[in-house]
Amino acid sequence: MLSNLDNEVIFKKAFTNKIVFTQFVKDIVGIDIEVDKIETEKKFDSKLGFIDVKFDIFAESVDKRTIIEIQRVEYDYNFDRFLNYFLSAIIEQQKSSKKYKIDQTVYTIVVLTSPYTIKTIDNDRLQDEVLLSKLNPQNLLGQERKIFGHELYFLNPNYKTKDTPKRYRDWLDLIYESINNPENPQINIENKGIKKASELIDKDVLTNTERTLLKEAEGRKVVMQLQKEAALEEGKKEGIDIGKFEEKYEMVKIMFLENEPIEKIVRYTGLSIEDVKNFIKKNLKKE
Repeated sequence: MLSNLDNEVIFKKAFTNKIVFTQFVKDIVGIDIEVDKIETEKKFDSKLGFIDVKFDIFAESVDKRTIIEIQRVEYDYNFDRFLNYFLSAIIEQQKSSKKYKIDQTVYTIVVLTSPYTIKTIDNDRLQDEVLLSKLNPQNLLGQERKIFGHELYFLNPNYKTKDTPKRYRDWLDLIYESINNPENPQINIENKGIKKASELIDKDVLTNTERTLLKEAEGRKVVMQLQKEAALEEGKKEGIDIGKFEEKYEMVKIMFLENEPIEKIVRYTGLSIEDVKNFIKKNLKKE
């Protein structure tokens, strides 16, 4: 029986394994990579803008030419945030005005485990298993010119389509089955990365420490969901546009947990200082 890859403890256990990590990168991005160290909760020494950037899983190739980031997300509240993380890993390489050259190609892979709620700027619903954003420019004929090479991927296993290539399908199925069919998962163990991941997240092999951490992570997830529902209910009572309300209070939560001062939170969200303090008091506590 598989453990749930929607849980941050299980996800990190699987994808910080070198066999899993390198095969995942090869299948999704299409490159062979050799890594020495795979880090979790990676943060850069300096802030870029006003946001502390923290990557769930981060690794550099041994030859220092490639950076791979993997983010696990159980919601899709802010695609701009994913873009910020992606661009931060690129810009961080530009150390000064005399060194604009970016030596490492950045690949960011965002794994979303819940159905999309966000819409496009044209108000269309997102229902894609795989989305890919490239920074390479195109000419007026639509021909891509390979200048930058950086790529941003979004994977969401909740929208299964027959056209998805098998190299993506194997991983999307692993994620989906671990969440929705853990007792009898239909996965491709002929893929060595999938096989290794399934062995690592088998419930029978979890240590007592991992089981404790798993329960704690599930508890935090429940609390966050209750906080979200409470905030939405408060917004309904006050007659506030729910979409805007949810976005503002999500930003309060993010900034507060990143130790931003109350004054900055008020300035960025447009909420009153009383509303911000009350929300924090009722719903948030730093760990």
